[in-house]
Amino acid sequence: MTVPGPASSYRSVPVSFVRRSRRLSDTQQRLWDEQRLRYLVDVPRAAATTSVDPGFVLDLAQVPPGSGPVVLEIGSGQGDAVVAAASARPGTRFLAVEVYEPGLAHTARRAAAAGVDNLRLLQANAPEVLASALPEAGVDELWIFFPDPWRKARHTKRRLVDEPFLALAARVLADGGVLRFASDWEPYAEQVRGLLESASDFAAHGTTTPDGWAPRFEGRVLTGFERKGTAAGRVVRDLAFARTPRA
Repeated sequence: MTVPGPASSYRSVPVSFVRRSRRLSDTQQRLWDEQRLRYLVDVPRAAATTSVDPGFVLDLAQVPPGSGPVVLEIGSGQGDAVVAAASARPGTRFLAVEVYEPGLAHTARRAAAAGVDNLRLLQANAPEVLASALPEAGVDELWIFFPDPWRKARHTKRRLVDEPFLALAARVLADGGVLRFASDWEPYAEQVRGLLESASDFAAHGTTTPDGWAPRFEGRVLTGFERKGTAAGRVVRDLAFARTPRA
C-alpha cells in the first residue's frame, strides 16, 4: 500500500454517517487494543478522523492475505454478517468498512474467537474508500445490508446509496461483480432499485421474485436487527445487481 504525505484539502461532500458516541468500556478497550493490530488496516487520513487520504491505495494483493475473491461490506456494524461469512468461506477475502469503534472492536473480538484470518477492517467513510482507497475493479462482491434509511423526508438526502455512490461502487467492482443490498424500509429499497435499474453500469443479477426483488441472500446471517424488523411487520427487501462489462 502507498502512504502519501499530509493532505491539504477538506471534505466537500456530506459524509455517509452521523457522529455518535465512540466510547468503549474498559473491557472493550482492552480487547480492542489486543486485536486491532491483527485486523485493523492503518488508513492515512485527510481532513477528519474517518477520512481517507486520496493518495492512499490499499494493496489487495496483500490485504487481506491470500489470492481468493474479495468481498467488501459497507456498514458492517457489530460484524454479524461479515464474520459469519468469513468463517464459512475461508478461501474468500473480506473487507469491512465501519466508522464506529465499538462496532469494530466487537467485530474483531468475534473474528478472533472464530479463528478468522481472512478479514480486515477499515475505519473510514465509505464513499472515500470507494473513490480512491481501493483499486479499480478490485472487488468481487459489495454488500450493503440495512443502511440507515433516514426515514424523515427532510433527511433522505443523507442516505448512503445515491447516483454518485453507485458510480463509485461501479468503479471498484470487477466486471460481473455483484452489489447486494438489503433493507427493511421499503421506500429506501424501492429508491435503490430504481437507481440500479437506471444505471448503465449495472444489470439485474440472478432470479427475481414476481414483484422484482431478489430472493433473500443465503450468505447473510439472520441477525437480531432483522428479526426485530420482521417482528415489527417490516418486510426485508433484497437486491442483487451485477457490474456490466467495461467497454
